[in-house]
Amino acid sequence: MKKALAVATLFFFTCAFAPPIASAQPRTSPLTIPVTGAGSGSVFNGTFQLQRFATDPQGQLMATGILSGVVTGATGATTSVMRTISVPAAVTQATCQILHLDLGPLNLNLLGLNVDLSRIVLDITAEAGAGNLLGNLLCAVTNLLNNPSGLARLLNSIIGLLG
Repeated sequence: MKKALAVATLFFFTCAFAPPIASAQPRTSPLTIPVTGAGSGSVFNGTFQLQRFATDPQGQLMATGILSGVVTGATGATTSVMRTISVPAAVTQATCQILHLDLGPLNLNLLGLNVDLSRIVLDITAEAGAGNLLGNLLCAVTNLLNNPSGLARLLNSIIGLLG
């Protein structure tokens, strides 16, 4: 389940921030994510077909889809599984951190000119508050995806474009 959530989140960021790609044929099937797992001597191999995003009564963003696959027990007996499930989804690293740049030491020898540069770490963060116009703007842009209801509508729109 955690792997499906991670892949769904990765898919969202890939689709949301990648340039659009022209396609001769529209996507006709839902996003299918491979899912595997093991426990208590059993192994599960299957897929999760992402259908939609929604929020639960507590406001938590949920990914809903069809989990299907085969459970193989320790004795080799198999059981088919197919059910609709909802798993928590989240946008990760939604902070006001704008840039983190970490450059290691640099040593150059340019035709007899030696340049030695020590490690450089550059962190740029936006600070929201009264009078911080640029900080407020950058934090607002960074936090656009923190509203689960709005995010669910955005993700459903993306799925609709792909379907």
